[in-house]
Amino acid sequence: MPELKLFHIDQITQDVLKQEIGFSHLFHDLVDHVCCDVENNMKQGMSFEEAYKAVKMKIGFRGLKNIQEETLYMVDNKYRNMKKLMKISGIAGTTMLGFAAIFKIAHLPLAGSLLMLGALVLSFLFLPSALNVLWKETKNSKKLILFISAFIAGVAFILGMLFKIQHWPWSGILISFGMLTGIILFLPSLLIHLFQDKEKKHKRVLYISGVVSILIYSMGFWFRIMHWALAGSLILLGSLLLIFIVFPWFARIQWKNETHVNGRFIFMVLAPLLFIMPGALVNLNLERSYEEGFFIRLEKQDALIKLQNDNNKKLLTVYRDSLSYPEMAAIHSETDQIMGVISLIEHKMVDIAEDPDGQVNQANLDLSVSGGGNPIPYRTMNQPYNARPASLLLLPGCNARKTLENELAKYRDALNHHLGTDWTEQYEPLLKASEYLTNDSKPGIDLSLLPNLNSLLLLKSGLLIAESAALKQVTTKK
Repeated sequence: MPELKLFHIDQITQDVLKQEIGFSHLFHDLVDHVCCDVENNMKQGMSFEEAYKAVKMKIGFRGLKNIQEETLYMVDNKYRNMKKLMKISGIAGTTMLGFAAIFKIAHLPLAGSLLMLGALVLSFLFLPSALNVLWKETKNSKKLILFISAFIAGVAFILGMLFKIQHWPWSGILISFGMLTGIILFLPSLLIHLFQDKEKKHKRVLYISGVVSILIYSMGFWFRIMHWALAGSLILLGSLLLIFIVFPWFARIQWKNETHVNGRFIFMVLAPLLFIMPGALVNLNLERSYEEGFFIRLEKQDALIKLQNDNNKKLLTVYRDSLSYPEMAAIHSETDQIMGVISLIEHKMVDIAEDPDGQVNQANLDLSVSGGGNPIPYRTMNQPYNARPASLLLLPGCNARKTLENELAKYRDALNHHLGTDWTEQYEPLLKASEYLTNDSKPGIDLSLLPNLNSLLLLKSGLLIAESAALKQVTTKK
């Protein structure tokens, strides 16, 4: 019977070691088993390379790992319970999130509860148990950063998405922390792990291309969630790299090395399509839905403001011949003045956002000139989420913000003069810019154009409500 050389045994030992067989007794048994199978094939006239290749094909891609997992499952009660928890929590969490999505789309009750439960189950049951199982199966300290970074990024991203959908605070911080953890720690750790396989040196450029493509695509997805600029370009670039470079390259290498199409290859073919295509379509659909929702909100808010203003003017017309009219007209004139300032700020913001050269001249920041009478064409704006206008005009300390706050203070003083401080204090929240606009002077917070235009419209509506109440109060005085 042919016997293996020492360097043949050493090669088999190193290959089994790469399978991360952490169970010491099992490791030696598996090495011995593989050596015996190779010797039996060599007995039939095969060379070592042919015999070893036949044994590896018989064992399969994860054959040795599966043997270790089955052994651990039988002898380690803690591992067995943890794996059961991982499977149950994984199925339960994804099922709840699936039903939550359906309930959310159909506007059915319990959508929020299912969403929260699914996210918590995946974050605090599935991911910790999966981390424990992976460590038990590998016990590879070199993968510790890979596992921990994947766990932290996963938990932060899941909770961040939960907070984002539920409109809770800190969602942006959680999502950003999760994405940065994945970009700075997980992807580099994964790349280092892949580079450690010296037999696959020819794939290193492919690995780098794949990681870079996923990095670009993930950043685009992150930017889309946070409504930052360049999101669409990053998603498009990442998708094109994955579809037209990484995937064909991988398929060519895999097809060249495989004599038949196996399940792993089919999975790797379908995974990019299932990941990229729906993700890109959902992102584009969400962008349109998000913008469409804001357009509808802004247009309805404009209509409501017009209705409020018309009603106040009708009230003035009714009392035109009364003793109350001069005082009512004075209040209406003060209201028109502050409404004009707000409209001017709105138009300045749109002008800055839509400037193709990105240049901001002093005229765009000057509120001393008249303007702002025409309706804003919300649906034709090219930069609806541009954060620059709000950072230049609405942050505390900006000249426009100071002008707005000064005009609001004058308006409160006018109401105090006509109706007294006791009456004005009842409507104080409607007359303060800080109730509608950010009080944080840092420009890093979310200052997208559409939400801030909506805030200014709400301020207008609040002023018209106060004006209506003031006009009616004046009529009761005379």
